[in-house]
Amino acid sequence: MPAQSHASFQLKLLPLAILATCSYSQPSFSAENSTDITTMSPIVVTGTRFEQNSFDLPIAIDVVNQEDIQAGQLQMTLSESLIRIPGITAQNRTQSAQDPQISSRGFGSRSSFGVRGVRVYVDGIPLTMPDGQGQPGVVDLSAIRSIEVLRGPFSALYGNSSGGVIQLFTENAPKTPEVGATVMFGSYNTTRQILEAAGDADGVEYLLNFSNFESDGYRDNSESDKQQATAKFKFNISADTKLTTLVNWFDQKAQDPIGLDRARAFNSSTRESVVPAAIFANTSVKRDHAQIGFNLEHAFNENNKISLIPYVGTRSNAQILTTTPTAITRATTNARLSEIEREFYGMDARWDNNGALGKMPYNISLGLTYGKQTDDRLDTNILQNGNPVNVLNRREENIASNFDQYVQAKLGITDSVDIHAGARHTKVKLEVNDGLLTLNGNNSGSVEYQKTTPVIGAIWKVTPTLNLYTNFGKGFETPTFIEAAFDSVAMGVASRPNLSLDAAESNNFEVGLKSFIADNTQLNLTLFRITTKNEIITNQTIAGRSTFINANDTKRTGAELSVDSDFNYGISTYFSYSLLNAKFDSDFGTIQSGNRIPGTYRSQIYGEVAWKYDALGFNVALEGRHNSKVYVNDRNVDTAPSYTIFNVRAGFEQSLANWSFREYVRVENLFAKEYIGSVRVNDGNALFFEPGADRNYLVGLSARYKF
Repeated sequence: MPAQSHASFQLKLLPLAILATCSYSQPSFSAENSTDITTMSPIVVTGTRFEQNSFDLPIAIDVVNQEDIQAGQLQMTLSESLIRIPGITAQNRTQSAQDPQISSRGFGSRSSFGVRGVRVYVDGIPLTMPDGQGQPGVVDLSAIRSIEVLRGPFSALYGNSSGGVIQLFTENAPKTPEVGATVMFGSYNTTRQILEAAGDADGVEYLLNFSNFESDGYRDNSESDKQQATAKFKFNISADTKLTTLVNWFDQKAQDPIGLDRARAFNSSTRESVVPAAIFANTSVKRDHAQIGFNLEHAFNENNKISLIPYVGTRSNAQILTTTPTAITRATTNARLSEIEREFYGMDARWDNNGALGKMPYNISLGLTYGKQTDDRLDTNILQNGNPVNVLNRREENIASNFDQYVQAKLGITDSVDIHAGARHTKVKLEVNDGLLTLNGNNSGSVEYQKTTPVIGAIWKVTPTLNLYTNFGKGFETPTFIEAAFDSVAMGVASRPNLSLDAAESNNFEVGLKSFIADNTQLNLTLFRITTKNEIITNQTIAGRSTFINANDTKRTGAELSVDSDFNYGISTYFSYSLLNAKFDSDFGTIQSGNRIPGTYRSQIYGEVAWKYDALGFNVALEGRHNSKVYVNDRNVDTAPSYTIFNVRAGFEQSLANWSFREYVRVENLFAKEYIGSVRVNDGNALFFEPGADRNYLVGLSARYKF
């Protein structure tokens, strides 16, 4: 790091270091009181695969609880819940045709389709396919009780990712059966209905959830509807054996407003519009998804347990894209239909053991994972100069598989020092079988990637209320089929797959502090440095198709801070701050060393002040969010400016006999700030900008009956 930038980085970290140091000056606590204090930290399983207090782990991990997921929220995208987590960028695209932009420490920021660079799970079942592409929209957030968000080196123990792990956990069935219903309505003719039933019938715990969503959307050509269902059954076969079955299904249709050029995006009268080609081509998507997974757990004794998690599913996706997005008349507009029919399955098998080596307690997990996806892909030109056509330009089978082995362990060296370590060997294979030989020959081929990624960390429990930790690990990220689709788009037609891409490899170093200040405030601070070779970046985008290439070196340095406090009289506050300096660390073509990685925000701030008045069942909260400016392409020739917005939510809760009721209202963008909600990285037609919504509201009513 050059001396000047190094000094600048140190200065920006100085306020955080001062705040962290203040934790040393707090009064000491008795052992009895410290036990009560540390229970404030949530119990987590992501990162270690054992239930453990997050305060005692040498990793950066945060939990979003059910109240923060559902209170005053539409519960349609993960971006609603994850904006509060430091180190995570979760941008609301104000449209449903694409998944929200979610990245961790800059990994995944370039993704235009789905989530990549971050692995996503629900109840241990992967929502990320073997090629590294994830679809978090599979899960209905109204059925989720918590979300665990892991960043840093230990995410490598979950496979083909470099940025982190997001794991969602569905609600547990209550002991007393209950049914519930929720209705929401809001701006842009948005409506949502939810029906729920849960309980215990003859020893079988069950959870059933169905929802319907409809909206015209903030911008033109962004109408959408989505139906989702979740079913969970837990069979307590014996005291030692349990089987959980989870079924997820959804069906969705959504128009795609795509991006805007600068002139339209920054004009108050046109920021809600779309480019003419989106209307002429009817850019849109229709998708459905169904999967079932099982989790069989058997405890041989108090020290040994096995878990088997098989899953299987199908997914279809039909997307209309314009290949002439800058066309201004129907007569010059072209479009194509991209279709995917996917079948996937896999399994995770794990043995957990815990005990003691002399006086040193330990736990260890050994596991195997296998996954396979088979995509039948068709790409058809459906509009040529404004006229309907039916010309096939791509027909192929894409097969991705992974076979991984991993080991992870913790050893308590002393009462105050724990060592965590592990390793994962990952093998990913991408295979293309070309079924359209008449266009430009046989494009069949395959490529295989293998890597062992070790990680090690340690935590020092300095006092009952202060822990320091450090860790180091290697990361591994293979190309997805989206990135390996084409080796050239210069002619604007389908070409051979790009199977020459290398996997990106990274070194990830992290140090952190976790501290309780008094008995009502928890502070977490993490500093990190990540160097990556062969970062996969966009090479060229023409006519709606993109090629990708390996850059040389990139570097990410930064800090993450969160402060969570509960005060008297029902008042609570939460604050998070993210500093990310994500840059290219060497020249590469037209990209200069020092250019920022596009789609990454140098600073992000989230703050919340909430008040509950239990006597009336009333709650209210004010939220604030600030994002710095963001570059839109690798050459850093344009930016979306910084913005600060505020949201407010309020509600009442009542109980009457077996009934409970909730009413709530949410107002987003309280002061009607005009801002860019997300950017389309490296868009070849300079349609970089997706404007955020104006002031908008949501009203919800729910009722629940307990038998």
